[in-house]
Amino acid sequence: MEKEFHEIDSKNAWAQAFQQIRSESGNYNFTYKDARKAENKNLNRYRDVNPYDHSRVRLSKGDKDYINASFVEIPAARRAYILTQGPLPITTGHFWLMIWEQKSKAVLMLNRVIEKNTVKCHQYWPLGSHHDGEDEMVLKDVNLKVTICGEKEAENYTVRELLVSNLDSNESRMVLHFHYTTWPDFGVPESPSAFLNFLMAVRDSGALNQNVGPAVVHCSAGIGRSGTFCLVDSCLILIEESGCTDTVNVQKVLLEMRKYRMGLIQTPDQLRFSYLAIIEGAKQILADQKISEYVPSKSVYELPDGVFEEKQINNNESEKPKKNIIEAENREEVASPETSVSELNRRIAEKNDAKTEPPPLPPRNKPFSDIPIEKNFSEATEMSPKSVTSENVVSFKASEDLREVDFPREEDIVVTNNTSSLRENSITDAEIRKRRRKERLEKTAETVQKMRRKQQDSESWARRRSRDWEENSHTDSPSKHPRT
Repeated sequence: MEKEFHEIDSKNAWAQAFQQIRSESGNYNFTYKDARKAENKNLNRYRDVNPYDHSRVRLSKGDKDYINASFVEIPAARRAYILTQGPLPITTGHFWLMIWEQKSKAVLMLNRVIEKNTVKCHQYWPLGSHHDGEDEMVLKDVNLKVTICGEKEAENYTVRELLVSNLDSNESRMVLHFHYTTWPDFGVPESPSAFLNFLMAVRDSGALNQNVGPAVVHCSAGIGRSGTFCLVDSCLILIEESGCTDTVNVQKVLLEMRKYRMGLIQTPDQLRFSYLAIIEGAKQILADQKISEYVPSKSVYELPDGVFEEKQINNNESEKPKKNIIEAENREEVASPETSVSELNRRIAEKNDAKTEPPPLPPRNKPFSDIPIEKNFSEATEMSPKSVTSENVVSFKASEDLREVDFPREEDIVVTNNTSSLRENSITDAEIRKRRRKERLEKTAETVQKMRRKQQDSESWARRRSRDWEENSHTDSPSKHPRT
């Protein structure tokens, strides 16, 4: 497929490729008599876009069963969609009735309401009070009510939650509204990655799953942008199933889709963009498959003795994301795609052999004797050496609280250079001494800070008292109170 794309692109032959698809699909001998009936003509937005009789959606409620909408199925990809035109004012009720009857979980809107100063679609959902609109819309002709419950904006699209209520049966159902807002009419999205982000968001919602009704996809006519979306989604499913791109013929898939709705994909640019999006999406899918293919149906477990073996897991577990992180006692062994089980066993064996050797001696800390005591004191109290002055020391000695300070003892600070004596001490004793020394330093620091605050408070009080005395003395001066 990628080779085909580059061949057409190098020759700039997209117009010829598109014309060939139109010619082949023009030979289809499918009728659309119901769309041409006099009573249905005003229900079509465009007179040359009509649903085929064999694939059109039929409404079961009301005086008419007609709506300009088509079932499009790709059995090989297990995909089914409903492609339809943007609703008209007189077909908005039919549109929501179709969604209700087909039990669709989502509506994919690929156009804006107004494009190039032309109304391309009726405003068929309530805007909500946050957009100065109504929160609900009642469709009296089909006895349905649509209520907006929430809205979330992404970079290129908006997702809305719409509650559809059947006023006859009092049943309600939530429908997601995915609105792609940056796809121009007769054009293509700004980039394949932006479009793929939208597609993956739709997929993640479950709106395209087989256990729900077909998603309703529409633009203005329901053939150009809508056809592009369905073609890319279906081809990516086929690539995911086969595991390669060579088995997927994009033009053949498009021709099959055109058997259900006429005119799918309207321009050569949309055909070229479909190839680009499929190629980029396929690279992501195949890359993800390659990462996990070395453990497609097996998992690695750890046995009690630290040796690994392979065990078969059930089908449900094989569908879960593969995690290549394996715990090995107190650390993690990361298994790359090239790492075999025997290699993991060898690593564990090497670690077990290493554990039989005696542990290394703890690293020697720098002796306190190599660091000035004043520096240790200043670091413990978060003070610089310059802040420890003789004035501070005098004030400390004059304080009653200084008697509670437990200064470090000399035998705790001075460390001998005799390495043999270090080895005789156990790690537990060293840790106890270290902890006690830390506690004494912290207590000293706390006391120093406390003395500091007391001294500052005393000086502040003295300055305040002196200022008050001066003010009172000036106030009492005779010159301030002349006789009247």
